[in-house]
Amino acid sequence: MAIWNKKIINLKSGYFSLDISDLSVKVFQLEKNGALDSIRSFGVKEIPLGCIENGKIINREKVIEIIKNLLQTSGPKKINTKKVICSLPESKVFLRTVAIPEMNEGEATEAVKWEIEASIPLSVEQVYYDWQFLDKIEGKQNVLTAAVAKEFVDELMGVLKDCELEVYGLEMESIASIRSLISKDAKPEEVFLIVDIGSNKTSFTVCEGTTPYFTSSIPFSSSGITDEISSRMNLAKEEAQNLKFSQGIENSSGNNSVLNSIAPLLENLSTEIEKTIDFYQNMPKTKAEIGKIILIGGGANLKGLLTYLKSKLSKEIFLGDPWINLNFGKKIPDISQADSARYAVSAGLAMRGTNYGNKN
Repeated sequence: MAIWNKKIINLKSGYFSLDISDLSVKVFQLEKNGALDSIRSFGVKEIPLGCIENGKIINREKVIEIIKNLLQTSGPKKINTKKVICSLPESKVFLRTVAIPEMNEGEATEAVKWEIEASIPLSVEQVYYDWQFLDKIEGKQNVLTAAVAKEFVDELMGVLKDCELEVYGLEMESIASIRSLISKDAKPEEVFLIVDIGSNKTSFTVCEGTTPYFTSSIPFSSSGITDEISSRMNLAKEEAQNLKFSQGIENSSGNNSVLNSIAPLLENLSTEIEKTIDFYQNMPKTKAEIGKIILIGGGANLKGLLTYLKSKLSKEIFLGDPWINLNFGKKIPDISQADSARYAVSAGLAMRGTNYGNKN
């Protein structure tokens, strides 16, 4: 999906990606050298609590300051373009699959417009929207639709322009993560559940092959884990953060103090994953079962989490590899395997075009 129907996408030349969440902002730029890919520049800056709330920018000046600073300090090379493609938070996007009678693309335009308006709490005049045909079932044409409030998009674009950036495009987090995590050769009958454990929420994306089917989110978060460890174990937040990644919940069969402090949170996470799987499987249009669960986000690096979830869920589950569709040759990426989980959305945004940028 080339979000949105507002004509702001132009991917004929190089650009970099910007992934903005409530508590952090990341930049990422790829470049090509023949058939090989390389990471030109990347970086992350934390955003103070309260500057962005549920995707809405509250402290505009501070956010602009942080973005400008990050653009100056990212590396190993400097970002060499002002052209940017930016993420759209899932909480601000209405993603739906709707069924319409079989018709050609021209005829479908008006039908999809009214289907979108019927499934969201805003009028079509208040949103930017996009859609694409999916499969046909029993005389019906399935259509993937997405819409976002114009007010939110216009505000975000205003911030980016005040950062002296040229907006090349906006794209949903889920679509970007699918591009970086799912093999471009994946077939529609291969169904994946991407679990993105972020700093302030966990997002679920079910995709059939490389097509998103639906998304949802829950309050479980990496910062929530840290807060719970801090509270239960009477530790400063920095100590709790370090303990989370150094000790984690390994040896969960024994007396693990970190596991004991966050066990209810982890139990809720596994329950919500199971609910999401059941919800998809019970959909009448469902053709296949979710075969694999992919963990990403900074919270995916909780030591022992993968082993814990494998013991709770009867599915194949593994840490996501954002480089699966990139060709680095023999060169090892500058981002460690542990940190790469944080850059799944950023990498996917940066892979949106076929020309990542010139080497210079």
